Amino acid sequence: MKSSIVDSIKSLPPLPKTIADVNLIYANEDSSLSDMTKAIESDPMIVANILKAANSPLYGFGREIQSVAQAVALFGMDMTRSIAVGNSVKKLLNVDMQPYRVTSERFAEISSLQAALMLKWYNKVDKKKAAKLYLAAFLQETGKIIIASNIMQNDETISFASEVEMSNNLAEVEKAYLDVTASEVTARVFEHWGFDSEFINIIRYADDPQAAPEEIREYSMALNIIKTIIPVNKPFSEVAINFGLKKAMDAELDYRSLEEAIEEMIDVQQKGDL
Repeated sequence: MKSSIVDSIKSLPPLPKTIADVNLIYANEDSSLSDMTKAIESDPMIVANILKAANSPLYGFGREIQSVAQAVALFGMDMTRSIAVGNSVKKLLNVDMQPYRVTSERFAEISSLQAALMLKWYNKVDKKKAAKLYLAAFLQETGKIIIASNIMQNDETISFASEVEMSNNLAEVEKAYLDVTASEVTARVFEHWGFDSEFINIIRYADDPQAAPEEIREYSMALNIIKTIIPVNKPFSEVAINFGLKKAMDAELDYRSLEEAIEEMIDVQQKGDL
């Protein structure tokens, strides 16, 4: 990994105290939803993000959610932690995403779409795995923020963006320019912030799931499939969907449930709710 990338990661600010508290509560088996609610209530930005998510058509609760306690009760511990951590990380690393030809707002939207598709798919497969994969799906593209910054520092924005626009494999473009992929950078970012090793490795192998240890291979493959279907440059394009479904079939994952989840997401988008 290039020294400029390593230096960028080392210089990252610490996560907010609220997120450290949320992670401690999540890791403690004796913690309750009430403990999680209290931790979140101390941070107005996280409160706003939790309520925004609870009232989004992505989750389809079907009624207006007005309190944090209500949202936490509906989401549960896993999802609440995922939304709180995910949005805080994106806010902390907010940067110009010109090299990928998207705005920072659109980049955040795509991350949310990736997480939502993962949840819809794996809730049909295994709800326990869905909870584990949701946060990884939401954060797996974090490394692109560091990569974008380095591309701009190297004055390679125009050429990189041109290749991104045409590519069906963004990891190959990243590797060609910086000898590293977004998944590898993301893994290093969360090592820096002290996340658990399983979470880190699920993301680390997302660009090369066949190389993943057997016990996490399914998770890394699922992440790869999701970002194949919703890449930053061509989300939900016909080519991207076909590539993703083929990968799911080849990996002997439940591609029919994935296809249903894609159709549900596209239907919501076409109605103008996303």
